[in-house]
Amino acid sequence: MKTLSLFDHERLSLDRSIELSMESLRHYGALYRHWAIAFSGGKDSTATVTLVADLIDQGLVPRPASITVLYADTRQELPPLHNAALGVLRALEARGFETRVVLPQLDHRFFVYMLGRGVPPPSNTFRWCTPKLKVMAMERELEALQQQTGEKLLMLTGVRVGESAARDQRIALSCSRDGGECGQGWFQQSTAAAIADTLAPLLHWRVCHIWDWLVKADLDLGFPTFEIAEVYGHDPLDAQGETEPINARTGCMGCPLVQEDAALERVIANPKWAYLAPLRQLRPLYWEVKRPQYRLRKHGELRQDGTLAKKQGRLGPLTLEARRWMLGEVLRIEAEVNGAAAASGQPHLSLINDQELARIEALMAANTWPEKWDGTEHRGDEWLPEILADGSVQPLLFSQWE
Repeated sequence: MKTLSLFDHERLSLDRSIELSMESLRHYGALYRHWAIAFSGGKDSTATVTLVADLIDQGLVPRPASITVLYADTRQELPPLHNAALGVLRALEARGFETRVVLPQLDHRFFVYMLGRGVPPPSNTFRWCTPKLKVMAMERELEALQQQTGEKLLMLTGVRVGESAARDQRIALSCSRDGGECGQGWFQQSTAAAIADTLAPLLHWRVCHIWDWLVKADLDLGFPTFEIAEVYGHDPLDAQGETEPINARTGCMGCPLVQEDAALERVIANPKWAYLAPLRQLRPLYWEVKRPQYRLRKHGELRQDGTLAKKQGRLGPLTLEARRWMLGEVLRIEAEVNGAAAASGQPHLSLINDQELARIEALMAANTWPEKWDGTEHRGDEWLPEILADGSVQPLLFSQWE
């Protein structure tokens, strides 16, 4: 049941939030002939892309010379969310909007980069996944779009206050950069030589507005957004207010950066997606291969000037044996999911497709390693003499095999 508040009358309504979004789109949009919309398939970016499409269709926001929806397909999204995103793209295309599916370069895809090159799974101190899977691919596509149009673009995003504490702080520090008010959307103007300036027209939306809009987008506008709500654990047809709007974020399948994969658990709790339960095995697998016995270790590492590196004995990439074992485990998990999918009439899952598998095998066969590693280093669990800062060596008191 929804909790009543004495201050509800002071909060923005959905209608007022839409009005503010229209104002920001009219004001800043008029400065650019070509727009792009960053679409991830999550609740906020889905609300953004469907709202912009509807406002343009109604003539409430002038249509620019071109508008392109860029879907960042990391190949790691939760399958129901990915399928719903593709459905939204089809609905946008039917309305005359150009859409593009943006994939990472083959060598930057999650399992190719990790298994083909040996880079360990991402961590909170080595978060290579976001730039490799999403940022670099979107920047490349934006650059191609800007070269095609010959003009600076306006990039629309679904950034919203309350989604991320760290992001809220950045917004607070920069929201007055161009003299605009936060209610008019978060506008970031870059240098004249930049590819695009950025506008977040839903910055001020409350999470309940997101859910209310996504219900309207499905029932009234024909966008397939109910499944997105289900992924977040929200009942879009709850007219009695028995379920609270969920201000949750979704991540990749088996994300190794979180302690609890709440998004995957919400999906599996839905009977129609229970066949995805074997994906629970991914996160423990990622944590397992970070252990020393699966990795190489530097010993006696030198700087370019010939002096000893400050951090001796650092762990590095996965061994070839670990990479081959992990590849087999991922393919086994994929087969388990697809066996359950076939039995329940659900779509199959591709964790590693044929192109990626061939590339992984080719990179391993070529003895490929990250920069500054060549595979001749010691295994991470091997006992080694300690090298002190002055270059002296403290020998082992005992043999590893005694």
